[in-house]
Amino acid sequence: MSKRITIDPITRIEGHLRIDCEVGADNKVSAAWASGTMWRGVEQILLGRDPRDAWAITQRFCGVCTTVHAIASVRAVENALDLPVPMNAQYIRNLMIAAHAVHDEIVHFYHLSALDWVDVVSALKADPVKASQLGESLSSWSGNGKNEMIAVQVKLKTLVESGQLGIFTNGYWGHPAMKLPPEVNLLAVAHYLQALDVQRKANKIVAILGSKTPHIQNVAVGGVSNAISLNSQSVLTVERLLAIKEYIDAVKDFCNNVYLIDVAAIAAFYPEWTTIGKGVTNYLACPDFPLDEKGTKFMTNGGHIAGGKLESFKPIVKFGDEYFRDGVAESVKHSWYQGGKGALHPYKGETNADYTDFKENEKYSWVKSPMFNGEPAQVGPLARVLMAVATKDDEILKHLTKLLGIVEAVGKVKVPLEGLHSTLGRHAARAVMCQRNVEIMEVQWKMLIDNIAKGDAATFNKPTFPKGEISGFGMHEAPRGLLSHWVVIENGIIKNYQAVVPTTWNAAPKNEKDQMGPYEASLIDTPLADPERPLEVLRTIHSFDPCLACAVHLTDVTKRQIVKVRAL
Repeated sequence: MSKRITIDPITRIEGHLRIDCEVGADNKVSAAWASGTMWRGVEQILLGRDPRDAWAITQRFCGVCTTVHAIASVRAVENALDLPVPMNAQYIRNLMIAAHAVHDEIVHFYHLSALDWVDVVSALKADPVKASQLGESLSSWSGNGKNEMIAVQVKLKTLVESGQLGIFTNGYWGHPAMKLPPEVNLLAVAHYLQALDVQRKANKIVAILGSKTPHIQNVAVGGVSNAISLNSQSVLTVERLLAIKEYIDAVKDFCNNVYLIDVAAIAAFYPEWTTIGKGVTNYLACPDFPLDEKGTKFMTNGGHIAGGKLESFKPIVKFGDEYFRDGVAESVKHSWYQGGKGALHPYKGETNADYTDFKENEKYSWVKSPMFNGEPAQVGPLARVLMAVATKDDEILKHLTKLLGIVEAVGKVKVPLEGLHSTLGRHAARAVMCQRNVEIMEVQWKMLIDNIAKGDAATFNKPTFPKGEISGFGMHEAPRGLLSHWVVIENGIIKNYQAVVPTTWNAAPKNEKDQMGPYEASLIDTPLADPERPLEVLRTIHSFDPCLACAVHLTDVTKRQIVKVRAL
């Protein structure tokens, strides 16, 4: 006899995601529903506004994914205007988005997902000396010393004895699906705490360039507002750029010697999770980190892979790419919006609320259902890594090879390429992309320095809006996957605006054809050791790094005043 499980909320940050599962007599998931339970109406707020203001407003989709919306928004307007962006501005934007990605990737694994695999209380049973020896056998990370392990265990013991676990509250401690030895758990807890400092350093890079973070202040349609000078302390100086380089080096040390190795170690102890969580195997990613003013050359590749078959790869090659532009549509058949018009292209998209309560065979989510060429698609780091495999991008493949080699050495198990289509495959891909993003920061920093040395100080091209109607879209390979903003402008004013975000692709309810989205499909056949404590459901959903604030976008229909700000 089947039973129903409801987890609400399921996320540790940016919540408002509900997951419902039917679990059969064999304790495997037989049906699933992903429901975004909060509505945001930012697209409606943008109507009638100046397109040059959209980037500042769209950052408010989310309190975490702010930089990415600013970038996608200015790219959308620039695409509509066919406006080139000076190279200094491209390099500064690229540095910010790479740093933001590294920050996000570290936070996702350690602070949002690791506790699905790490039994914190078990670390109290560990031998700190053995934990240190294990860490030092895997890397040269300075934080793996014996004294560090002893200090972490003492801190953890104090927390447990107080009866208040603080940041470690609400974990499934002692769950039968937890398999790590105590020493590995202690090492992981130490790295969890160390990652709190490292992610801050990555975020400082964004703050230096963007003036603040979250909600950067320096981008503009046509470039960035960073004035470049070798002397003035009020602008982007050599001193600031050298500080950025120091942060890049510190983050690189952690990513190479801790993050990649920890993910590989967990995969070695949980090899069965390379066969769980597959779901949708249509993958979609866009190229990013532009190396020219018009967005035709990039550091990373993008495209579409159908059914997990690498030979089906079709590239997305430039900003404004027609193949991507013409393939995207969104369905609201199972979403709480007015519909009945079939799947709509984003230029014609509508965001008109029509709440009906949770009806599993009708409407049950505020998230729309994006489709590419009429089919669901998975986006995110796994899509990016598979694009790299399809295009033989050695700069990414070298990190994948290293990670899989550690899994084989530690766990005595060989993971085939097919094993990446899984819950752990998504974690592995995110760790791989973190290494690549650090390298991209190094390259972009050097390019910016060299370009300034040539005497180029340009950072902005002024936009001019024509009469009549124009449209454009901006795409960005954000940490959680392909993000696109779509704008229709009439006589210099926004006529329509739609954001198709990574979590919209992945958390989508059933689409126009009643096909499941990636979250829902990935849960089918997942075995549960204890249906009363559905840890396995968390593991798979968290592997996508949900960000529901971005996916469901806030408005108050009563139009009450929430806050009043006066400019002085």
